[in-house]
Amino acid sequence: MTARTTLSIDAMGGDEGPAMVVEGVAMAAAKRSDTDFLLFGKKAQIVSLLDKFPDAAAVCTVRHAEDVVLNDDKPAVALRGRRGSSMRMAIDSVKDGEAAAVISAGNTGALMAMAKFVLKTLPGIDRPAIATFFPTQRSESVMLDLGANIECDANHLVQFAVMGEVFARNVLGLKEPSVGILNVGVEDLKGNSAVKEAAAVLQDTHLPIKFHGFVEGDDIGAGTVDVIVTDGFTGNVALKTAEGTAKFFSQALRDVLTSSSRASLGALIAKPALNQLKIKLDPRRYNGAMFLGLNGICIKSHGGTDAFGFAHAIEVGYDLIANSINDSIKQDFSQLQADMLSNKQSIAGQ
Repeated sequence: MTARTTLSIDAMGGDEGPAMVVEGVAMAAAKRSDTDFLLFGKKAQIVSLLDKFPDAAAVCTVRHAEDVVLNDDKPAVALRGRRGSSMRMAIDSVKDGEAAAVISAGNTGALMAMAKFVLKTLPGIDRPAIATFFPTQRSESVMLDLGANIECDANHLVQFAVMGEVFARNVLGLKEPSVGILNVGVEDLKGNSAVKEAAAVLQDTHLPIKFHGFVEGDDIGAGTVDVIVTDGFTGNVALKTAEGTAKFFSQALRDVLTSSSRASLGALIAKPALNQLKIKLDPRRYNGAMFLGLNGICIKSHGGTDAFGFAHAIEVGYDLIANSINDSIKQDFSQLQADMLSNKQSIAGQ
């Protein structure tokens, strides 16, 4: 008999709240018959919504949470004052071993603060990083950090590189994912001390990392490397710029294709190709960012997503569990620490 997986859901997170989350859970449940769900939030409201999805209701357990983390709650305030919230209770269920992962579309800062406090970090990792997928000309790439750590030193960037490589290898199924550090140029002399020092460490490590070197902003969409490493400030700016550019492109294309009867006819002829493009660039297909480095799996869904996007975030969590992502990260970090210790001893002996 196949073992069942239990996922923990913050049912009150997201711009659309429980209605979007419950429908997303129903979509995920229809796809994953071997999965159970723990839903935390306003019980009466959630049970009422589940009435529309009887098949999903059969694999869902609802637990009442009196409190809710608000979108404008500061992380420290949420950590201290929202211990009875749906978000906190959902995270606690992972710590207690009731669930294998937690998924929330709620306040990002609060989720990170609570998850780090409750789950702690894996051995050898100072700071968790937010990692997610990017569509590229080649296929998909992984980028981190996307906002969890505004300022990073070389050691943090090296840690992100190791975690990102494991993430790409396990989730994207790449045998030897290439890793690059985002910089203002590809030349070795360019960049600040953090990126230069991180590059030097990655070039010398015995880890099975295919280090490409430095990459620039236009390499992100080109798919030059499979894993893009950067600090949270730069990563978040790059992410929001890409999202804004995609929205601009979509609207501009829509305006052009409806500008005249001839343009509309052309759009009709090109509809199959345009539909393929729409699917490839659909942000919902890339929804679900993992807080890499935590001693437990925590997935952040975009707050403004719909049920389809939330279902995809759940699927990301399922994939990470199936691929034992944290075991792989711990194994690689053991090797990294051994390399760094060996380098220090070598320098001391000179």
